[in-house]
Amino acid sequence: MITTVELIPKEDIPKYRLAKASEDHSRELRPKLQGALRLGNEFKSKATITFQTLDGPKRVETTVWTLTDDALQIKNGVVLPLGSLLDVEY
Repeated sequence: MITTVELIPKEDIPKYRLAKASEDHSRELRPKLQGALRLGNEFKSKATITFQTLDGPKRVETTVWTLTDDALQIKNGVVLPLGSLLDVEY
């Protein structure tokens, strides 16, 4: 787990320029992302998603609405590319 990462409101994500993570974690995070999607859709529970920006890593607590091969979508149509993800917790 990544520590001391700034928690930002999900509404602030568009203010940041997303960047690719130094390593692609999308394959190893896929099971956690599927779980976060199920939690969001069935139980309205939130996940903590850590992702890379040009300003450094950031994290948000949010509900995952959809998941594709390349990205995940959260509230208000915000899309995070899987290549920018660092960690997913719930």
